[in-house]
Amino acid sequence: MLSDRAPSHWLVALIFCSFLGGPAVSADDTLEGDSVDERDAGREEEDAERISNDRNVYELPDADVDVVGEVRTVMARQEDTLLSIARQHGVGYQEIRRANPGVDIWLPGEGTPVTIPTRFVLPPGPREGIVVNLPEMRMYYYPEPDADGKRVVETYPISIGRMDWSTPIGETEVTLRLEDPAWFPPDSVRERAESEGRALPRRVDPGPDNPLGRYAIGLDVPGYFIHGTNRPAGVGMRATHGCIRMFPEDIESIVYRIGRGTNVRILNQPFKAGWSEEGDLYLQAYPGLDEDEDELAQKGVTPVVEVVAERLRERAARVDYPRLKEVAAEASGRPKSITREPVREDLAQAD
Repeated sequence: MLSDRAPSHWLVALIFCSFLGGPAVSADDTLEGDSVDERDAGREEEDAERISNDRNVYELPDADVDVVGEVRTVMARQEDTLLSIARQHGVGYQEIRRANPGVDIWLPGEGTPVTIPTRFVLPPGPREGIVVNLPEMRMYYYPEPDADGKRVVETYPISIGRMDWSTPIGETEVTLRLEDPAWFPPDSVRERAESEGRALPRRVDPGPDNPLGRYAIGLDVPGYFIHGTNRPAGVGMRATHGCIRMFPEDIESIVYRIGRGTNVRILNQPFKAGWSEEGDLYLQAYPGLDEDEDELAQKGVTPVVEVVAERLRERAARVDYPRLKEVAAEASGRPKSITREPVREDLAQAD
């Protein structure tokens, strides 16, 4: 249990999304579970120890520095898949595929070098609460400073809503946290499953068959949750009906620490620009969402130029515009310097 105190019981009416089918269409559809409102001291200390060694945690840089992490290379073992390597290093499906074109996802092969794309430009805006960037399929969480005033940023791969059930963009907050939620598939989901030759019960109890996993974090948007999954291979894809899905170990690591009222910003930001510690301007570009494809094509380089121009208001730099266009068109998710004369050539070329 999360606390020595008896947990409260929640019955939450919602319009719900899941991997198995569409959202509910009736207020009678429900999600049921135990409230996570308190943490016992023992669990808090356990979390702190685990987080200090977490693969997703980076020291938060000064306000004038935006680039964290580094790109690394590991050697695949005989038993590895590309997905198992991705999960081990806190990377999602699309990220690991983009970083390793040509590597077999199921049999990379012993000794095959695998690139781990864990270098990021932090999202724009306040460094507080939770920030979700949909094109990136990644969440950033900014905990409060520790006892010594040290701050970190934690970043996690996520799954987001498919094109026909997109995740909403905007600002909201955490309203509740649930342990071992039971899922009540809405009629639309059950009907779809039946049309595919599958039968769904009216209630899916907590356990290995529950698509929510062990934890769910409710948002102040009816029917939308950040939750775990019983299908972790899908993390890093557009695979949900609007909710935000995390690796089981990742949501477990934050659900105890994110309180009700925590601010959540959900962005649609395919281009991020920011300053490295050395003073170079970096650009990180992702493919836009499918539903934005036509609009982005019509605008050409305008959106990325606007993002870069915003950062140039903070300080002067000579931008290599052909390189800017190249990085934007490539949309590999790898941060690259677009400074015409980068302070560190090795960083500009190595990425």
